[in-house]
Amino acid sequence: MAMRSIFRPDAAFCASVYGGGRRRSSGAGIPRFPRISNISTSSREETMKKAFAPPRKVHEQITHSMQPHKVEIFKSLEDWAKDNILVHLKPVEKCWQPHEFLPDSSLESFEDEVKELRRRSKEIPDDFFVVLVGDMVTEEALPTYQTMVNTLDGVRDESGASPTSWAIWTRAWTAEENRHGDLLNKYLYLTGRVDMKQIEKTIQYLIGSGMDPRTENNPYLGYIYTSFQERATFISHGNTARLAKEHGDLKLAQMCGIISSDEKRHEIAYTKIIEKLFEIDPDGTVLAFADMMKKKISMPAHLLFDGRDDNLFEHFSAVAQRLGVYTAKDYADIVEFLVGRWKVEELVGLSSEGRKAQEFVCTLVPRIRRLGERAHGRAKQAGSVRFSWIYDREVMLDGN
Repeated sequence: MAMRSIFRPDAAFCASVYGGGRRRSSGAGIPRFPRISNISTSSREETMKKAFAPPRKVHEQITHSMQPHKVEIFKSLEDWAKDNILVHLKPVEKCWQPHEFLPDSSLESFEDEVKELRRRSKEIPDDFFVVLVGDMVTEEALPTYQTMVNTLDGVRDESGASPTSWAIWTRAWTAEENRHGDLLNKYLYLTGRVDMKQIEKTIQYLIGSGMDPRTENNPYLGYIYTSFQERATFISHGNTARLAKEHGDLKLAQMCGIISSDEKRHEIAYTKIIEKLFEIDPDGTVLAFADMMKKKISMPAHLLFDGRDDNLFEHFSAVAQRLGVYTAKDYADIVEFLVGRWKVEELVGLSSEGRKAQEFVCTLVPRIRRLGERAHGRAKQAGSVRFSWIYDREVMLDGN
């Protein structure tokens, strides 16, 4: 969940469920190697950077932007979170597990089940696999998302095993989300349709790159971000399930559908947190909402890279847009949904700055839709590209 500051309602913008952006060029956090005398310092640094990920830009970092006294708000909500947020988690024994949807390797029928899975997958076109791989890689970068939530002041897991409601939620949410990547990864491996080595490299690059959601260690911003993201993934996985069914793989449709249902449950929890903040601090919350909307929601996989394609995220997003898995319309619909869910138009007693923020978010959707329509026209000239994930087979990006 580090990203691009430019608002793009085209393919890259549309796949807000995935992400968008350029990595920074600084070498912070990169291990030092022994000096090599015949290589210049700048060349050596550039070589080290490229070994981990291509250099890309991120925004100027702003940290700890929440006023210190507001940390007390989250401390005061400990019991509320226990009663209202933790209830959206499922006990482990009642959760589905990836094993339930995949061939059972302990049975003599395992090979037959794999053959049947591979038979079904043969009917699925390459462009669908590009989107499914992108979804899976995004889910597999989960360590980054837990790290992001644990940067938020007042709600982070300070010890790694903190008993606070906020920390329990973050760990258990992560544990539930972890099953999504596991399931899709194993399914894709068994199909034989994709280049798992290239996919595994993509996952490693993405986790190593981190993310820049511009949430500033601020839980107001952070939970607005996660509210948006959970709804976006609910929509994306739901549309992937629909397409899998259309292609005749009902088992895969079931997998994507159950992942989508998890995302919906998580969305409800995060949107309830923001709803409570609107109740306690409407001015501060509407200002945070407007701030995140002005920044544009950067997506978890916006730093997607496979070791070859510097524009992999944009290419993947274009395919997702064309297939209707995640579109500019979906982005606008999510903003509209959140404005309504949080009853932003009904807020009263705001400061002058708060009223300006309220007006901004309440009039934003028509502008997003207009930009999306313009970008859709431009996207028709996008052409095609080869994806390493599917052994460099070519996939159309536009709708022609």
